[in-house]
Amino acid sequence: MTTMQTSTARPATMQTPARAVYKDTRSLWERLRTNRNWLALWFMLPTAAFLILFLAYPLGLGVWMSFTDERIGRTGVFIGLENYEWLWNDSIFWLSVFNTLLYTIIASIIKFAVGLYLALLLNRHMPFKAIIRAIVLIPFIVPTVLSAIAFWWIYDPQFSIVSWSLIKLGLISNNINFLGDPNMARASVIFANIWRGVPFVAITLLAGLQTVSPSLYEAATLDGATDWQRFRYITYPLLTPIIAVVMTFSVLFTFTDFQLVWALTRGGPVNATHLMATLSYQRGILSGRLGEGAAIATAMIPFLLAAIAISWFGMQRRKWQQGSDND
Repeated sequence: MTTMQTSTARPATMQTPARAVYKDTRSLWERLRTNRNWLALWFMLPTAAFLILFLAYPLGLGVWMSFTDERIGRTGVFIGLENYEWLWNDSIFWLSVFNTLLYTIIASIIKFAVGLYLALLLNRHMPFKAIIRAIVLIPFIVPTVLSAIAFWWIYDPQFSIVSWSLIKLGLISNNINFLGDPNMARASVIFANIWRGVPFVAITLLAGLQTVSPSLYEAATLDGATDWQRFRYITYPLLTPIIAVVMTFSVLFTFTDFQLVWALTRGGPVNATHLMATLSYQRGILSGRLGEGAAIATAMIPFLLAAIAISWFGMQRRKWQQGSDND
């Protein structure tokens, strides 16, 4: 009896480590599967993989190519900062930097002003408000190239509806060369970008306005506050976090704009409307100098990081979150 009990107990003793490892592994997996922090990681993994594959890898490859003399059909070799030294002395590159900053600053300011006004207007009680909101959104949902083609016809030097209307009103005697004059071409592409970008700002700010409690306005009205005071001390402070996010995206979209400008002017006349994005495409793809084109695109990164940093650090301040002047 004793011998039989000893012989049957040995296999159980030999299996104990394996079973313990299995139980520990299963327990660890259950904790990882149900832990909130790890659960967030599982949900983020598909998006992270997508971003790494389609954003991080192309970005890293572009930065690497900017340090090479790679051309279409020929593998490049490492040349260090030679592409950047060439761009430093390139007047067309600096013109594109000036155009990009001018384009971004003017368009972003006007889009914010007009978008905020439309958001405040659409937040009021008015008939057919839903239809009006849908109409306001149309410029943003129309494909960019179609918008560019429409503006290309509006700016046509011979058949422009704007020139025709002004001639009929007796305000001008000749057609306006919208896209032939450098300054007029800059103004024309900026106006087209504003027309396309205002709906995004307006609808997003309108969504933020919907979160402001009406009781705050009622209390301010009972205290005798004017419309400007209600906007200054209620609407604007509570809307500031939304404004920071909206303007960050607006600046990024405007700074990296390519389709609208390229479809309208191809960077002309005489490079007057070349942005950094369009110049990068022209040098890198059309001219075949991939390294130089990648260097121009890489030069855009510091500007974009600066815009993101301003928004990020601004949102961390307490007064941006609560409308208070105290940090």
